[in-house]
Formats: sequence, structure tokens, C-alpha cells
Amino acid sequence: MTRKAPSSDPVQDAPQVGAPAQAAAGLPAVGHSLRMARQQMGVRRTALTLLRVNQKDGFDCPGCAWPEGDQRHTAEFCENGAKAVAEEATTRRVTRAFFASHPVADLAERSGYWLGQQGRLTEPMYLPEGAEHYEPISWEAAFDLIAEELRGLTSPDEAVFYTSGRTSNEAAFLYQLFAREFGTNNLPDCSNMCHESSGSALTETLGVGKGSVLLEDLYKADLIIVAGQNPGTNHPRMLSALEKAKAGGAQIITVNPLPEAGMERFKNPQTPKGLAAGGTPLTDLFLQIRLGGDQALFRALNRMLLEREGALDEGFVAEYTHGFEEFAKAARATDWDETAAATGLEHAEIERALEMVLASRRTVVCWAMGLTQHKHSVPTIREVVNFLLLRGNIGRPGAGVCPVRGHSNVQGDRTMGIFERPAPAFLDALEREFGFAPPREHGLDVVRAIRAMRDGQAKVFVAMGGNFVAASPDTEVTEDAMRQARLTVHVSTKLNRSHCVTGARALILPTLGRTERDTQRGGDQCVTVEDSMGMVHASRGRLAPASPHLLSEPAIVARLARATLGAGSDTPWEEFEGDYGLIRDRIARVIPGFEDFNARVARPGGFALPHAPRDERRFPTATGKANFTAAPVEYPRVPKGRLLLQTLRSHDQYNTTVYGLDDRYRGIKNGRRVVLVRPEDAEALGLADGAYADLRSEWGDGRERVARGFRVVHYPTAPGCAAAYYPETNVLVPLDATADVSNTPASKSVVISLTPSAAE
Repeated sequence: MTRKAPSSDPVQDAPQVGAPAQAAAGLPAVGHSLRMARQQMGVRRTALTLLRVNQKDGFDCPGCAWPEGDQRHTAEFCENGAKAVAEEATTRRVTRAFFASHPVADLAERSGYWLGQQGRLTEPMYLPEGAEHYEPISWEAAFDLIAEELRGLTSPDEAVFYTSGRTSNEAAFLYQLFAREFGTNNLPDCSNMCHESSGSALTETLGVGKGSVLLEDLYKADLIIVAGQNPGTNHPRMLSALEKAKAGGAQIITVNPLPEAGMERFKNPQTPKGLAAGGTPLTDLFLQIRLGGDQALFRALNRMLLEREGALDEGFVAEYTHGFEEFAKAARATDWDETAAATGLEHAEIERALEMVLASRRTVVCWAMGLTQHKHSVPTIREVVNFLLLRGNIGRPGAGVCPVRGHSNVQGDRTMGIFERPAPAFLDALEREFGFAPPREHGLDVVRAIRAMRDGQAKVFVAMGGNFVAASPDTEVTEDAMRQARLTVHVSTKLNRSHCVTGARALILPTLGRTERDTQRGGDQCVTVEDSMGMVHASRGRLAPASPHLLSEPAIVARLARATLGAGSDTPWEEFEGDYGLIRDRIARVIPGFEDFNARVARPGGFALPHAPRDERRFPTATGKANFTAAPVEYPRVPKGRLLLQTLRSHDQYNTTVYGLDDRYRGIKNGRRVVLVRPEDAEALGLADGAYADLRSEWGDGRERVARGFRVVHYPTAPGCAAAYYPETNVLVPLDATADVSNTPASKSVVISLTPSAAE
């Protein structure tokens, strides 16, 4: 069986293709941001809202997790941040009349773009078993319904509590507290699908599963390596940080299968020079690597460093590291033919990178999902750590590891305990503080949760934000799994695909957004978030709520807990709902680094969480030192006549939220069903530029996975590699194709065949 693509809204079937851009941002970005903001919010609301984004007394952008510096621009947002704010602060509304006019079967045929464009949800909605339409339901009845279903489970482990990265620290802490008091560690989150490989590798090697650099470290760096990341689309404010680093003398190596406009040249819209001139060239060396070849590249660099006299920081290696000899033996055995096959790079290109490394005293390596979503992602990131350890680039100002997170609080949610495999020390602290015994058995991550629902072992699914169905791999399998549930619940601000693929019964619970005023019994509340570099700060919305029937996320969790746990719980849920400062007091007593939380977050700009490797050169690993590792080099092998596909975002997109149908930087307009293929590879397959093809992934389980009707775009990808947008191509990612150790879907290395499509 193949999934039928949504087709009833005629928006994404006629892509037009032009030349890719050679620079990012500039006046087009400003114009596009303001145009979309005006369409959604109007002129006055646009001005009032955008000028508060990422300000110290404003609200945190609901988009990416890139940090802000101490000195902030009046317009401290990027193009995609403006789009995210506009869609949340929109004046468009989805009311009960909308649901009365649109049966679920109709909504299921619509594209994710169309669903998102309808506006903000305004009241709780319920889909009874066998019904065709969602219908209004009171909050009290909704909580009673969920509580009845949860209490009727044979085991608490038959419930799954998913979390999106936009959930605040306060809501996330309450959510995990409720799930554990209910009796389960089934707390999958979006980290399972993106940076779980980073956390796994960094915890093992450095003892802390987060990045070790602060924003100012980028400005002190001599060399910044940006690997498997496209900042121009996914973290646009990072470009201004890279521009500042360049002005300070840093060089930049970009490692990526695709040339990306943002890393070629940046026209800073915050400065007259950026708007008027040609912009700032960012990349000094572009290594167009084959998909999945990053481990081989860093292993080759490590061998060359070992062979170069005086290249190592021998004092650091001797005092602070463990496992050097075993690692060095493996690195010295590096095979150059294998390196060439894995990376697709010439030896001279790697030599040029080595010279830049040797010229650098302080090196930062940044990466995103281009490194984390392969079968061998964890060994790849371990090899990055090896590379930095060799020259003492951990715990030195201007140097370190920099995994760049996606959602604005995805890292904070993990810090708050949203994790299916919690540390015993965290559970001990919860038990001391709240007086109940949390479950100790590990819970379900995203992939295992899908399997559990598919197999009837999980029966209730609750999502705090996000778009689980569209974000998850193996679309048909995921959707079939969701339909097996007895009840699916989504806490959301807007419509998305997950509201259309339901269990026997379904609830949509509308919540406040970051932009909106949150008033409780204790007065106006603020929430907190943690950015990609471990800085914690407050977020305060000021807009009137989109509807008087909305509840905040902390209020939703607190009321659900009261309805489910009843008098058997000693946790002061009602008090937490009325005053979020009381939640922060408890966080301060449970989670190290949050001592005196309320006072510290009240300071403009917030505070940095401690990071032992960065702050003290102390490594809380099993050995007490930073660990070198010596995994065999792996890379995807692709049969002749096949290509290696990476799923990626367009520029008019943030995660599964599609803001528009253009990808300005890649020259794509009015369409998303495109596949980017190197001209030589396309011609070898007999596919002309503009032809249409069906994409089939190859996996040994006998299941056919097809994405039909994609326009072939001749594009300068790495040889043997292709790219296409998700969520349209998530259908091609097998559920069982995951990274070793982290279990993250291997969405950046999908073996596909392309055949001519009837869509042409």
C-alpha cells in the first residue's frame, strides 16, 4: 500500500525552477518577512509583535534555539523567525463552524500548508468514536475523558506522553512529573528524531550531552567548521554570528553535500552595508562531502594530525583524556581509498582543511541533523570529539563542540526531565522532593512508541505540541499505528496533519502561544526556555489570547494531573497552575544548575547553566576523563543505479510547519514535490531536468515505500546523492532504519531508486 498525497488544495503540483541564489538574506528577506507578517497580522500588530521578539523583556521566538547576545538589535529576529511569529500571532481563527464544515476525511486530504494557513485554534474539540466531525467539548469534560481512559489502562506503560521542543521549562517539568507520578517513563520527544545522536555521543565522551560553547566563543575562534548544517534556512541568525566571527579573523570550513547560499555569502539585513553591498563571503573552504562521509573525513584529519610533528596538545591529552592509544592505533590504520569512497573528496581538499586546522589555536565544530541522522551518527560525532581532543579544543575559550539545536526549547525540555531513559540521580531527586517513587524502568522513545502503538501495546497517545504524524518516519506505518490507539490527544495552537490521523477517539486542546499574555490567579506569568548554548532566560507574551477559551500548557498539565491522579496525589497541582514561580522553586531543588532560579531568571538576559568540561575541564564520564573512541569507519554503500537521499527543509519551512511553497535560495517556486539530483546522475538514470519521477526506498522488509510525482531538478548535489523535502519524503524512511545507540531515524541516508512517473 502507498500513501495517497493530500491533493484537494491545488497548491504544490506545479513547481517552477530557476537558478539557485548565491547569497542569503538582504532586502528580499526583509520584504518577504514583512509581507507574510502583514498578511497574517496586519500592519499595527506586526510592528507591536516583531519588535518584542527575542528582547530581554519580550518573548522568545517560537522558531529556532539560536542564542541572543547581551547587546540586541531593535529587530532581533530573522526571516523565518518572523514567519513563525506571524503564524502564531495571526488574526485568522479556526472555530467550531470550521469543524462543522470540514469532516475529518476532508481535512486528511488537505496539505499541511493549507491546514496551517487556517489560523489559530479557539476551543477544545472532540472526535467521538465513529464520528465524521470534531465537535466542541468543555475543558472539564475533556480532562475527565482523558483521565477515564488513562485510569482504565492495564498498565501506565500503555500510555505515551510526547513532547515538542516549543514547550516551556515550566510546562515540561510538570509534564514529566505527571507522567512519572502516573507511573511511566514513556516520554518520547522531538530530540529522539534530531539530536539524540549528539547527546549519546557527547555524554559518553565528555560527560555532558550538550554543546560546550557559548556565543562569545564563536567570536574568539580561529576556525569554525560547519558540518551537516544549513544555517541560512534553519538557523538564520547564526549567519550574523559567523559574520562577526569572520570580522574577528576566524576562517570557516563548510562540510555539506549541497552548496547553500547562506554559507556562500551573507547580506546582513541589520546593517546598511549588508543591504547595499554584496555581503560577506563566509566560507573559506567548501568540502562537498558525500552523504554519510563525515566520520571518514574527521578520521582522515585525525590520522594526519597524528602524523604531523607538534600538531597535538600532548599535555592536554595526557592529563585530561582516556583511551588515546587505542584510538591512535585505529586512526593510523586509516585507508585512503576508503576515505575517498566514503567522502567523495580529493586528498588535496583534505590537505587544505588540515592546514587550516593546524593554523588554528581555537577551533569550534558546529553541526546539525546532517551528522545526526545516519546509522553511524554516534560514531561520527565521537570522531568529531576525537578531533577536538587532539589539540585541546575542549574547555578552552573560543573552542569546543556546538550541536545546533532546532526547536526553541528542545534542549530545555530534556534538561527538565523529558527523557525516556532518566538518570537515577534525577529520579532520586524527584522522589525526595515530591514523596513518590518514580518508575525506574526505561520508557519508549519515538520509534519504539510507534512500534508499541502499531502492535497494540500502547493505547493512549498524548502530545504536548508538535506534529507527530508529519515529523515521524515511515509515514504509512506511523499513521496506521496512530489509528490503533484508543485515544489520541494533541495540545496545539494550530491545525496540523496529526489532528487528521486519529485513534478511535481524539481531542484537540488549544493552548496559548509564546506571543500571548498568560494571566493566572497569581497575576501575569512568564515562562523560561533554554537556548542551544545552555542559556536560560524568561519569555513574556503581551498579546491578548486568540480566544478566551485557551489554557496555558502548565494549566493544561496541572488540570489533567488533578483529574487523573485525584486525591491520591500530594503534588500541589492547583498552586502550580496559579503561580509558575512555585514550579521554578521546585525545579531549583531538583535539577542542578537552577539554584535560586526565580531570582536569576529575573535578571535581563538570564543565566548560563554550568558545563563541567567547558567551565572546569572536568569530565563527568565513567572514566573521569574525556574519552577517545576507536569505532570502525562506516559509510552508506549504494548499489549501482541507486542514489542516496537526504530529507531536508525548504526555506519557507520550519520543521513540519510550511509557511509557503517557495525555496528562494534553491531556486524553487510554487512547489515542494521536487527531487534535487546532480545532472550527471540524473542523465545516467535517463531523467531530464523537468522530468517527473517516483521515488522508492529500498529496505529489506518487503514493504513498498513510494513517494510519487516528484519533479527532477538538476542541481549541484554531491555525486551519487539526492535531496527532497520532508515531510513529503518521510514515507521513504523505514521505521527500523535508525542510528545505532541513539535510535534516531536515518533520514539523511535513504537508498532510493528513481523511475519515470505517470504524473508527468
